[in-house]
Amino acid sequence: MAAPSVTLFGPLDTVLGGQIEYVLLALAVVNIGTRAYQHRKHVKQADEGGAEAVSRSPLHVASNLALVLAAFYYTTLHYHGGMVASALVVGLFLTDFFEFESRKVEARRGIPIERPKGAIAASILALMYVSYQSLFFLIKPIWSAII
Repeated sequence: MAAPSVTLFGPLDTVLGGQIEYVLLALAVVNIGTRAYQHRKHVKQADEGGAEAVSRSPLHVASNLALVLAAFYYTTLHYHGGMVASALVVGLFLTDFFEFESRKVEARRGIPIERPKGAIAASILALMYVSYQSLFFLIKPIWSAII
């Protein structure tokens, strides 16, 4: 992508401006990994201590926060792509919030802890869009030939 024409955040735009798509892609992949870690942790916590023992993973919370902030920052550089990415990431954040509450209910009722299917779907959707934005250069020649 071209360098941003507006430098709202000054030095941060200079350092990350042209690479923010790749940062978003890395954060989306890390977020999926921390989600898998958190699920394993929830299952173990529910087995060992019940609903009161189930807690949020600080690593996953940090991953969510970094992803949301990066998506909002991307909006300052590329309005359209940033708005779409931000909407997907905020949806992912909200889904994670409710999925955690669902895991607590499952632990409280004593039923097996399910995978966070909604959050997995939301993260895959966000990953697909961020991948499209960051890896478009791979399909650009084919895209340009068709369009």
